[in-house]
Amino acid sequence: MNVTTSRRIINWISIIGMGFSVALAIYFFNLGLFDDLNALQNLVGGSLIVGPLIFISLQILQVVFPIIPGGVSTAAGVFMFGPIAGFFYNYIGITIGSMIVFLLGRYYGKPFVLSFISEKQYAKYVAYLDNQSRFDKIFALAIFFPLAPDDALCLMAGLTDMSFKKFSWIILLGKPASIFIYSLLLVYGTNFITQFM
Repeated sequence: MNVTTSRRIINWISIIGMGFSVALAIYFFNLGLFDDLNALQNLVGGSLIVGPLIFISLQILQVVFPIIPGGVSTAAGVFMFGPIAGFFYNYIGITIGSMIVFLLGRYYGKPFVLSFISEKQYAKYVAYLDNQSRFDKIFALAIFFPLAPDDALCLMAGLTDMSFKKFSWIILLGKPASIFIYSLLLVYGTNFITQFM
């Protein structure tokens, strides 16, 4: 399968995942699940182990194969499990997913990376790959900020000489801040919007 075909398939899967996420959010909103945290948590499952494991697995999946927008799943974790547990489940899933993406980029190389990002996006970042020190700094800053294209950058990092150990430390130390800020913005933003509905 060539890059164009695999990219087209991944794009269609992402569009379907986005449509499904929007439809599910509207359905949950109509059921009143966003107004009742307990009802939303019960939907995930009464088990203290199964629900979080399913959610963490979904977070890993959405990082590796972006079928659900990351912002949606991050907000869902906070809504379903509360701000503290939701943060940790998001952190675990996104961290593991990011490490898998890095290893996939490293193992399969440029053709794999181009299946997930456009030529234009690749060209934008490839200029930074020549200077490893500069890329490392840019990558670390991007991981810290919540709106950076970190999945694409994790793929690109796999094409560099960055060690897996260094990559892992950047993810482990940088991700908490971005997940916390992103979760906070989404939760308070959603609460603000629902006040007018």
